[in-house]
Amino acid sequence: MADELESAVETFLDDTDTVLGEYEQGYMDADAALGLLEAHIEDLRDEVDG
Repeated sequence: MADELESAVETFLDDTDTVLGEYEQGYMDADAALGLLEAHIEDLRDEVDG
C-alpha cells in the first residue's frame, strides 16, 4: 500500500505542476486551472481512501 500511495502522490504532484506551469505561461485561465486542480485533488483522495 505504501508504494501505491507514493505513486498516487507523485502523480498528483506531477499533474499539479503541469497545471500550474500551463497557467503561469498563459495557456489556461484561472477557472480552468482550479477545475483541474480540484479534479486532481479528488483523484488523490480517492486513491488514499481507496
